[in-house]
Amino acid sequence: MNSVLDTNDGKLRIIQETVPGKQVTLAHIIASPDEIVYKKLGLNPNIDYQKAAIGILSMTPSEVSVIAGDLAIKTSVIEMGFIDRFSGTLMFTGRISEVDSAIKTILAYLRDTLKFTVCEITKT
Repeated sequence: MNSVLDTNDGKLRIIQETVPGKQVTLAHIIASPDEIVYKKLGLNPNIDYQKAAIGILSMTPSEVSVIAGDLAIKTSVIEMGFIDRFSGTLMFTGRISEVDSAIKTILAYLRDTLKFTVCEITKT
């Protein structure tokens, strides 16, 4: 949960809270995203957008994003876009089938081996 507080000196202060537990709260695939999405996220724009996808996951504890990123690289042909071990965010790109496979592998490992609660995969 994020909350933004306005301080007296005109600066914004952001407080981020995570819920304790082992869980994946977001597992989303953006299939055939528009080129501007790649550019705004700082991802490689030199790809075939019609066959490409972006995979996005959010998990706690946040450090597990490193394990998830490693699983994605080792099991699918994807390009790592972003791993944040402080917020638990993982983002990667590749062909739609490869991104789908990577997310399924990550969720299965976290659910079955590490006993995480995982969400359903959503797609747009």
